[in-house]
Amino acid sequence: MKKYEIAALNRQELVDRLKELEERLADINFIRVIEQPQNPMVFRNSRRDISRMKKRLHQLATAEKQTV
Repeated sequence: MKKYEIAALNRQELVDRLKELEERLADINFIRVIEQPQNPMVFRNSRRDISRMKKRLHQLATAEKQTV
């Protein structure tokens, strides 16, 4: 996902997508042990997407604290 796509999501959508991506990454890592992946960039892209989403959630939490 791109940065602007993540910024367009609300908090609940981010949490849902984050959980989905973390499960997908765990499945991919499990499959990687058994056989060689067809596209090794999937690992890097998944980790980066997870990182972007966690960063956006942190930004939202920080913004809420400042307004309260």
